[in-house]
Amino acid sequence: MKFLININEVFEKLLSQEDTDQDKKITKDDNGPKRFVLLDQNTKAEVEIIGTYQLSNLLQELAVLKESDLILGEVDLNRIQENPVERISRKIKDDYWDELSRTIDKKGLMQIIEDEKTSSEVATLHVSAKDKQGVAYFQELEKELPNFKVEIMPENYSMEYIETLNDKPGILALALEQKTYSLQGVPFIVPGGRFNEMYGWDSYFIGLGLLIDNKKDKAIAIAENFKYQITYYGKILNANRSYYLTRTQPPLYSSLIIEIVKKGIPSLIWLQSHLETMILEYNTVWMIQGNRLTVTGLNRYKADGIGMPFEVEAGHFDDVLEPYAIKYNLPIREFEKQYLQRIIVDADLDEYFVHDRSMRESGHDTTNRLINKCANLNSVDINSFLYKYEKDIAYIIETYFGSTFKTDNVSYTAEDWKQKAIYRKNKINELCWNEQAGMYFDYDFVNKTQLPFEAATTFFPLWAGLCDDNQAKKLVEVALPQFTKTGGITGSTKSSAAQLSIYTTQRQWDYPFGWAPHQILLWEGLLKYNFRDKAKEMVYRWLWLITRNAVDYNGTIPEKFDLEISSHKVFAEYGNVGTEFDYIAKEGFGWVNASYQYGLQILNADLKTKLGELVSPEDLF
Repeated sequence: MKFLININEVFEKLLSQEDTDQDKKITKDDNGPKRFVLLDQNTKAEVEIIGTYQLSNLLQELAVLKESDLILGEVDLNRIQENPVERISRKIKDDYWDELSRTIDKKGLMQIIEDEKTSSEVATLHVSAKDKQGVAYFQELEKELPNFKVEIMPENYSMEYIETLNDKPGILALALEQKTYSLQGVPFIVPGGRFNEMYGWDSYFIGLGLLIDNKKDKAIAIAENFKYQITYYGKILNANRSYYLTRTQPPLYSSLIIEIVKKGIPSLIWLQSHLETMILEYNTVWMIQGNRLTVTGLNRYKADGIGMPFEVEAGHFDDVLEPYAIKYNLPIREFEKQYLQRIIVDADLDEYFVHDRSMRESGHDTTNRLINKCANLNSVDINSFLYKYEKDIAYIIETYFGSTFKTDNVSYTAEDWKQKAIYRKNKINELCWNEQAGMYFDYDFVNKTQLPFEAATTFFPLWAGLCDDNQAKKLVEVALPQFTKTGGITGSTKSSAAQLSIYTTQRQWDYPFGWAPHQILLWEGLLKYNFRDKAKEMVYRWLWLITRNAVDYNGTIPEKFDLEISSHKVFAEYGNVGTEFDYIAKEGFGWVNASYQYGLQILNADLKTKLGELVSPEDLF
């Protein structure tokens, strides 16, 4: 049933009555009567909209109508009263992915480079000199667009060159493709909010959601941009901004290709080109001894660059810098300036920032698990990812290339990659598995000891499939309960958090915060080892949290949650992206959107019904 209404009149009346805290949302925190009467302009029929959820849905529908600039418009009561699970999933599929889509070309360039992170007066795009097509295309655009400059990066740039870009930071070009009438940017999906660029490991999880929502072309586009980055920047970047050239991200390229292949191979030539690039990334990014490959035969995160990472806000490292400012008898801002300019060089502080940059490369920025030690660790997460990478390459070569594949004059067999995976699996189990704790711990190869920090990364070997049945059983029966809260698993256990000093900063990837990638990798691992009921439980917990939060808070889908209070109201470093909007959440948050769509594929009909009724996990499990 549809009601014809005066859009602005109803919009203003609704806000005046129900948005009592004037935050341009209708949430459970507002103190209005939570009852609003809609009057049809034609029939004079009335309908009462009751409760926070329906009122916020009405506000969202009105916000869309207002964009039409019409005086009168129709409100569909089916949209107002829609089952919350169906509404969230529909909006992700039909609206959010498109809102989060970007291209770096004539049409989409300014949306990327004129954002809050652009600090210089002239927006700058950096293009590799190796990308001849891109250089020519963007130099032509430079002539057309005001306040836009193209910087050509040398083919073999040095770390010293990257440091010079901090004076003129900008976006890095991504892939172009020839369409019928013009070159166009290969699309990518941004996480949302202030994250207006392509992020490495976010993109893998986003790709999973796109494939579920039958947007295979967009998932393939992510893979094309991964390939472009490896080809022209030497690695899949933390994100495509100039100051991220010093670090990569967790290696999930092969996993994305495998998921795409499950939906049907675009072509054997396509798969061959990506397999070549996968092997190139593996060999040049991960397997150079002394860089990201260590003496144990396992890997670490190890970013390049010196000093503070460029992207953090002013004052973020004051607690770290203060003792050094005292040491050099300087005010903290003056010390920071001289340190950044390398007037002052301090080996201990440089080492701290090697670990900090490496932690950011891991995607877990930040966690007390990795603070001031990341580059010394054979971490469970990176080695689980690389085990899966080796298995994926073996599978692709065996399944599609007759068990032998040649690239750069080197022949690889599927058996070669299986042996690499076996070696890594044995090493992980030797160095990282702790039978007594029933968990995997990072291995400190400098001090030759396990780091007994209980992190959600302990479940990554389940996802990778490298556990034996005993290890899997212990992870599920011993470890998992220590991470489980009403709304999913936390980034670390409460006991690990309790062992830290009361003066230690609370880090957003630790207890009590919950993140979509941890949930998704856990679910996949549980299914891989046939813990199907437990997988459904853990999916339900997380989707309940997302649904409950969206119902209570005007459709909000945030970056992360505080699982101790089952809320998006996170009081930790960096705040919570995805919570700042007026009237309607237009994009959600990339990997949380993906987790919702992914999780719904696992739940049975009964649990989906209960989810729509917002039955608490505590009443079910």
